[in-house]
Amino acid sequence: MELAYYSDYAVRLVNSEDPARGQDELTSVDAVRALFGAASQAARRANESDVTRLRAVRARLRSVFEAADEGDEVRAVDLLNALLMEFPVSPQVSGHEFRDDDGRPKWHMHIADHPANATAGYAATAAMGLAFQLTDLGVDRLGICRAAPCRNAYLDTSTNRSRRYCSDRCATRANVAAYRARKRLETEERASRADADAADRSRRADRTGRTAEKTQARSATGDR
Repeated sequence: MELAYYSDYAVRLVNSEDPARGQDELTSVDAVRALFGAASQAARRANESDVTRLRAVRARLRSVFEAADEGDEVRAVDLLNALLMEFPVSPQVSGHEFRDDDGRPKWHMHIADHPANATAGYAATAAMGLAFQLTDLGVDRLGICRAAPCRNAYLDTSTNRSRRYCSDRCATRANVAAYRARKRLETEERASRADADAADRSRRADRTGRTAEKTQARSATGDR
């Protein structure tokens, strides 16, 4: 398993909360274990204390994504480095997967799973994975969903750095909202032009009426 894969740990933890709607999925030990996955040894070590500890780590990871999304690269890196220093990792070479052609181990870097507690293990894994993604792809690949009120974090792995939403659902919702906004604006502009045309016709009719009255008045004076 490549270390960059572990960046998903950061995304999952950050997105366990929906601050705009006041929703939080991280409310129990079972929720903590679900973040790790059922097969994780660290998940089995989780207890009630990890709920509070992971929430604190979540807030700090969200700050990394928000700083990156705002274009503040230095702040994003500083915040991430602080997490790396507080939650150091123990990397090791692993070969539990095999190549199909010759059966030799497929060696890769792996994070050793022997932290002091479940939160420390999760935080170290998430921070290291995020660090590898950041240095490999760039700070600007860390983003916050633009489909309000969603504030989910995401990693942009697109080839043209075009991702702006956390999911296809949010992208569709944002596109529909933008389409409806354009239609409302077009309707308002048409109504405004219609009102302006009506006002212009009224002014022309008024001027025509006054001109006719003046002509009639001059004619009546001439007749006398």
